[in-house]
Amino acid sequence: MTSNTPKTRDQLFAFLDNLGILHTTKTHAPVFTVAEAVALRDEIAGAHTKNLFVKDRKDRYFLLVVEETATVDLKTVHQVVGAASKFSFGKPEQLMEFLGVVPGSVTAFGAINDVDKAVTIVLDSELMTHEIINCHPLSNDATTSIRSQDLMHFLEATGHHPLVLKVTS
Repeated sequence: MTSNTPKTRDQLFAFLDNLGILHTTKTHAPVFTVAEAVALRDEIAGAHTKNLFVKDRKDRYFLLVVEETATVDLKTVHQVVGAASKFSFGKPEQLMEFLGVVPGSVTAFGAINDVDKAVTIVLDSELMTHEIINCHPLSNDATTSIRSQDLMHFLEATGHHPLVLKVTS
């Protein structure tokens, strides 16, 4: 359990810069759902993400990162990722504790705050076929675009070893 203060957007960008990862960010009105975010699609190219923060009965936490329109079968996906049971959604308190974000701002970039590596990051293999992937930069009032291989590089630089698996139907 960490009591570290979550990183800021500027700290995230500095981390990406230090890794040599090119990124662009577009600021917009806060979006809380995929439906609200769809209006931005014409302005921001690439694959847009939906992020599910879930846990199994052994309190192992997972972040499933999929393309925004993809469907995840929560009754069976635990078998694909090697979880101990069907998933339930993680509580907002754990989301803040582990990834440093609030509901509506869940993002793969939250891995920068998971210093204890408490969360297993799972990237959908279909998502990773896109050249550009868009994620919130730790808050839902902007979208940051990076190349898919750079997302992998970022996650590995945070000490995570993301699983790339087919988790959508």
